[in-house]
Amino acid sequence: MEYFQVFPKQKLKLEWQAFWLSVGFLTRIPMLVRIDYSQRLMNQSSLYFPLVGLLLGAFYALTYGLLALAFSSVVAIILVVILHLFVTGAFHEDGLADSIDALGGGYTVEKRLAIMKDSRIGTYGAAALTMALLLKVTLLAEADTIWLALLVAPSISRLTPLLLMATLNYVTDASNSKSKPVADGFSRQRLLVAVGFTLMVAAAMSFWHPLLFAGALSAVILTAFCWGAYLRQQLGGYTGDALGASVILSELVLLLFL
Repeated sequence: MEYFQVFPKQKLKLEWQAFWLSVGFLTRIPMLVRIDYSQRLMNQSSLYFPLVGLLLGAFYALTYGLLALAFSSVVAIILVVILHLFVTGAFHEDGLADSIDALGGGYTVEKRLAIMKDSRIGTYGAAALTMALLLKVTLLAEADTIWLALLVAPSISRLTPLLLMATLNYVTDASNSKSKPVADGFSRQRLLVAVGFTLMVAAAMSFWHPLLFAGALSAVILTAFCWGAYLRQQLGGYTGDALGASVILSELVLLLFL
Protein backbone atom coordinates (compact mmCIF):
# COMPACT_ATOMS: atom_id res chain seq x y z
CA MET A 1 0.00 0.00 0.00
CA GLU A 2 1.40 3.38 -1.01
CA TYR A 3 2.20 5.80 1.76
CA PHE A 4 -0.34 8.44 0.75
CA GLN A 5 -3.11 6.07 -0.37
CA VAL A 6 -4.58 5.60 3.09
CA PHE A 7 -7.50 6.93 5.07
CA PRO A 8 -6.97 10.27 6.88
CA LYS A 9 -6.82 8.61 10.31
CA GLN A 10 -4.22 6.11 9.10
CA LYS A 11 -2.25 8.86 7.40
CA LEU A 12 -2.21 10.89 10.62
CA LYS A 13 -0.94 7.81 12.48
CA LEU A 14 1.82 7.33 9.89
CA GLU A 15 2.85 10.99 10.14
CA TRP A 16 2.99 10.71 13.93
CA GLN A 17 5.21 7.65 13.61
CA ALA A 18 7.34 9.38 10.98
CA PHE A 19 7.89 12.27 13.38
CA TRP A 20 9.10 9.91 16.12
CA LEU A 21 11.32 8.09 13.66
CA SER A 22 12.90 11.45 12.86
CA VAL A 23 13.43 12.10 16.58
CA GLY A 24 15.03 8.68 17.00
CA PHE A 25 17.22 9.15 13.93
CA LEU A 26 18.57 12.58 14.89
CA THR A 27 18.81 12.23 18.68
CA ARG A 28 19.24 9.80 21.55
CA ILE A 29 15.73 10.52 22.79
CA PRO A 30 13.77 7.24 23.08
CA MET A 31 10.82 6.84 20.72
CA LEU A 32 7.71 6.90 22.92
CA VAL A 33 5.30 5.34 20.41
CA ARG A 34 5.04 1.99 18.68
CA ILE A 35 6.45 2.22 15.14
CA ASP A 36 5.21 0.15 12.20
CA TYR A 37 8.64 0.41 10.64
CA SER A 38 9.19 0.41 6.88
CA GLN A 39 11.80 1.97 4.63
CA ARG A 40 9.05 4.11 3.09
CA LEU A 41 8.06 5.45 6.50
CA MET A 42 11.70 6.09 7.37
CA ASN A 43 12.08 8.00 4.14
CA GLN A 44 9.05 10.18 4.92
CA SER A 45 10.45 11.00 8.37
CA SER A 46 12.98 13.40 6.81
CA LEU A 47 10.19 15.98 6.48
CA TYR A 48 10.38 16.47 10.24
CA PHE A 49 14.11 17.26 10.47
CA PRO A 50 13.52 21.04 10.81
CA LEU A 51 10.73 20.48 13.36
CA VAL A 52 12.95 18.23 15.48
CA GLY A 53 15.62 20.91 15.21
CA LEU A 54 13.16 23.55 16.42
CA LEU A 55 12.22 21.42 19.44
CA LEU A 56 15.89 20.89 20.22
CA GLY A 57 16.47 24.63 19.85
CA ALA A 58 13.65 25.41 22.28
CA PHE A 59 15.24 23.02 24.77
CA TYR A 60 18.65 24.62 24.32
CA ALA A 61 17.27 28.17 24.64
CA LEU A 62 15.37 27.30 27.82
CA THR A 63 18.40 25.54 29.29
CA TYR A 64 20.60 28.53 28.48
CA GLY A 65 18.14 30.89 30.17
CA LEU A 66 18.26 28.82 33.36
CA LEU A 67 22.04 28.36 33.32
CA ALA A 68 22.60 32.09 32.68
CA LEU A 69 20.99 32.79 36.05
CA ALA A 70 23.92 31.11 37.77
CA PHE A 71 26.84 31.35 35.33
CA SER A 72 28.36 33.76 32.84
CA SER A 73 27.10 33.69 29.25
CA VAL A 74 30.18 31.87 27.96
CA VAL A 75 29.98 29.16 30.62
CA ALA A 76 26.25 28.74 30.00
CA ILE A 77 26.84 28.44 26.24
CA ILE A 78 29.56 25.81 26.69
CA LEU A 79 27.29 23.80 28.96
CA VAL A 80 24.47 24.00 26.38
CA VAL A 81 26.84 22.83 23.63
CA ILE A 82 27.87 19.89 25.82
CA LEU A 83 24.19 19.12 26.37
CA HIS A 84 23.64 19.27 22.61
CA LEU A 85 26.46 16.79 22.00
CA PHE A 86 24.95 14.42 24.55
CA VAL A 87 21.35 14.66 23.33
CA THR A 88 22.28 14.19 19.66
CA GLY A 89 25.14 11.77 20.24
CA ALA A 90 27.38 14.22 18.33
CA PHE A 91 25.62 12.83 15.26
CA HIS A 92 26.34 15.70 12.87
CA GLU A 93 29.72 16.49 14.40
CA ASP A 94 30.79 12.93 13.65
CA GLY A 95 29.71 13.46 10.05
CA LEU A 96 31.79 16.64 9.82
CA ALA A 97 34.93 14.93 11.17
CA ASP A 98 34.53 11.91 8.88
CA SER A 99 33.83 14.08 5.84
CA ILE A 100 36.84 16.33 6.32
CA ASP A 101 39.09 13.34 7.00
CA ALA A 102 37.91 11.72 3.77
CA LEU A 103 38.00 14.80 1.56
CA GLY A 104 41.35 15.88 2.96
CA GLY A 105 43.10 12.51 2.95
CA GLY A 106 41.66 10.64 -0.03
CA TYR A 107 42.90 10.99 -3.61
CA THR A 108 40.25 8.90 -5.31
CA VAL A 109 36.50 8.57 -4.82
CA GLU A 110 36.90 5.00 -3.62
CA LYS A 111 39.54 6.00 -1.06
CA ARG A 112 37.46 8.93 0.22
CA LEU A 113 34.42 6.72 0.71
CA ALA A 114 36.57 4.13 2.50
CA ILE A 115 37.97 6.77 4.86
CA MET A 116 34.46 7.96 5.67
CA LYS A 117 33.58 4.47 6.84
CA ASP A 118 36.64 4.28 9.12
CA SER A 119 35.56 4.82 12.74
CA ARG A 120 38.92 6.35 13.62
CA ILE A 121 39.34 10.13 13.50
CA GLY A 122 42.32 11.66 11.73
CA THR A 123 44.14 14.97 11.92
CA TYR A 124 41.89 16.68 9.37
CA GLY A 125 38.74 15.60 11.15
CA ALA A 126 40.02 16.44 14.63
CA ALA A 127 41.13 19.90 13.52
CA ALA A 128 37.84 20.59 11.74
CA LEU A 129 35.75 19.41 14.68
CA THR A 130 37.77 21.42 17.21
CA MET A 131 37.61 24.62 15.17
CA ALA A 132 33.89 24.17 14.42
CA LEU A 133 33.04 23.82 18.12
CA LEU A 134 35.26 26.75 19.09
CA LEU A 135 33.73 28.92 16.36
CA LYS A 136 30.21 27.90 17.39
CA VAL A 137 30.79 28.86 21.03
CA THR A 138 32.41 32.15 19.99
CA LEU A 139 29.65 33.11 17.57
CA LEU A 140 26.94 32.26 20.10
CA ALA A 141 28.72 34.36 22.73
CA GLU A 142 28.85 37.31 20.33
CA ALA A 143 25.28 36.94 19.05
CA ASP A 144 23.00 39.91 19.64
CA THR A 145 20.31 37.61 21.04
CA ILE A 146 21.81 34.36 22.30
CA TRP A 147 18.54 32.61 23.10
CA LEU A 148 17.25 33.34 19.60
CA ALA A 149 20.37 31.91 17.98
CA LEU A 150 20.07 28.75 20.09
CA LEU A 151 16.39 28.46 19.19
CA VAL A 152 16.45 28.83 15.42
CA ALA A 153 19.88 27.55 14.33
CA PRO A 154 19.12 23.83 14.88
CA SER A 155 15.91 24.07 12.85
CA ILE A 156 17.19 26.12 9.91
CA SER A 157 20.42 24.15 9.56
CA ARG A 158 18.52 20.85 9.29
CA LEU A 159 16.85 22.03 6.10
CA THR A 160 20.18 21.94 4.25
CA PRO A 161 20.55 18.12 4.13
CA LEU A 162 17.04 17.89 2.66
CA LEU A 163 18.09 20.12 -0.24
CA LEU A 164 21.21 18.02 -0.80
CA MET A 165 19.17 14.82 -0.80
CA ALA A 166 16.81 16.34 -3.36
CA THR A 167 19.54 17.51 -5.75
CA LEU A 168 22.43 15.00 -5.48
CA ASN A 169 22.89 11.29 -5.92
CA TYR A 170 23.50 9.00 -2.96
CA VAL A 171 26.90 7.35 -3.37
CA THR A 172 27.38 5.14 -0.30
CA ASP A 173 27.03 1.35 -0.42
CA ALA A 174 23.44 0.76 0.73
CA SER A 175 24.39 -2.38 2.68
CA ASN A 176 26.60 -0.34 5.04
CA SER A 177 24.49 2.78 5.37
CA LYS A 178 22.32 4.11 8.16
CA SER A 179 21.12 7.00 5.98
CA LYS A 180 19.99 5.00 2.94
CA PRO A 181 16.39 4.44 4.18
CA VAL A 182 16.06 8.20 4.73
CA ALA A 183 17.59 9.21 1.42
CA ASP A 184 16.07 6.64 -0.93
CA GLY A 185 13.29 8.02 -3.11
CA PHE A 186 13.16 11.40 -1.40
CA SER A 187 9.84 13.21 -1.93
CA ARG A 188 10.11 16.67 -3.53
CA GLN A 189 6.57 17.50 -2.38
CA ARG A 190 7.50 16.91 1.24
CA LEU A 191 10.62 18.98 0.72
CA LEU A 192 8.41 21.96 -0.14
CA VAL A 193 6.53 21.47 3.13
CA ALA A 194 9.81 21.42 5.08
CA VAL A 195 11.06 24.53 3.26
CA GLY A 196 7.81 26.36 3.95
CA PHE A 197 7.86 25.43 7.64
CA THR A 198 11.47 26.52 8.08
CA LEU A 199 10.95 29.84 6.31
CA MET A 200 7.87 30.51 8.43
CA VAL A 201 9.95 29.95 11.57
CA ALA A 202 12.64 32.31 10.29
CA ALA A 203 10.08 34.94 9.31
CA ALA A 204 8.33 34.76 12.69
CA MET A 205 11.60 35.06 14.60
CA SER A 206 12.72 38.03 12.47
CA PHE A 207 10.72 40.20 14.86
CA TRP A 208 13.65 39.85 17.30
CA HIS A 209 16.41 40.04 14.69
CA PRO A 210 15.86 41.78 11.32
CA LEU A 211 18.70 39.86 9.63
CA LEU A 212 17.39 36.46 10.64
CA PHE A 213 15.33 35.73 7.53
CA ALA A 214 18.10 36.83 5.18
CA GLY A 215 20.60 34.91 7.28
CA ALA A 216 18.48 31.78 7.15
CA LEU A 217 18.14 31.91 3.37
CA SER A 218 21.84 32.64 2.94
CA ALA A 219 22.95 29.89 5.31
CA VAL A 220 20.84 27.19 3.66
CA ILE A 221 21.33 28.24 0.03
CA LEU A 222 25.06 29.03 0.28
CA THR A 223 25.86 25.83 2.15
CA ALA A 224 23.71 23.64 -0.08
CA PHE A 225 25.18 25.18 -3.24
CA CYS A 226 28.85 25.38 -2.24
CA TRP A 227 29.06 22.17 -0.19
CA GLY A 228 26.86 20.37 -2.70
CA ALA A 229 29.06 21.43 -5.64
CA TYR A 230 32.17 20.30 -3.76
CA LEU A 231 30.61 16.94 -2.92
CA ARG A 232 29.58 16.43 -6.53
CA GLN A 233 33.14 17.15 -7.65
CA GLN A 234 34.89 15.04 -5.00
CA LEU A 235 32.44 12.16 -4.50
CA GLY A 236 29.91 12.30 -7.31
CA GLY A 237 27.13 12.85 -4.75
CA TYR A 238 26.45 12.81 -1.04
CA THR A 239 26.86 10.43 1.89
CA GLY A 240 25.26 10.37 5.33
CA ASP A 241 28.40 11.90 6.82
CA ALA A 242 28.31 14.70 4.25
CA LEU A 243 24.72 15.46 5.22
CA GLY A 244 25.74 15.73 8.86
CA ALA A 245 28.57 18.07 7.91
CA SER A 246 26.13 20.27 6.00
CA VAL A 247 24.13 20.83 9.20
CA ILE A 248 27.23 22.04 11.04
CA LEU A 249 28.34 24.26 8.16
CA SER A 250 24.96 25.92 7.61
CA GLU A 251 24.57 26.47 11.35
CA LEU A 252 27.91 28.30 11.47
CA VAL A 253 26.98 30.45 8.47
CA LEU A 254 23.70 31.40 10.13
CA LEU A 255 25.43 32.26 13.40
CA LEU A 256 27.74 34.59 11.47
CA PHE A 257 24.66 36.64 10.58
CA LEU A 258 23.40 36.67 14.17
